[in-house]
Amino acid sequence: MYDVRSFVAAGGLVSYGPSLSEMFRRAAFYVDRILKGTKPGDLPIEQPTKLELVINLKTAKALGLTIPPSLLSRADEVIE
Repeated sequence: MYDVRSFVAAGGLVSYGPSLSEMFRRAAFYVDRILKGTKPGDLPIEQPTKLELVINLKTAKALGLTIPPSLLSRADEVIE
């Protein structure tokens, strides 16, 4: 189990964690505000709002695991 998609793409079984692309977009928002003169200490602290579930079926098959269809339907991405 991992927290980022790239490990699952490399052969891991499952990842569940924040969307890195969404976090980069939010970071760009902060950089923009700071470059426009806002003090970093005045910006609110944010938590990730979008989490991704990625499942690698090829790895599951190699491990002899059956992923329930209800979990597969909830996944943001299924790697076959």
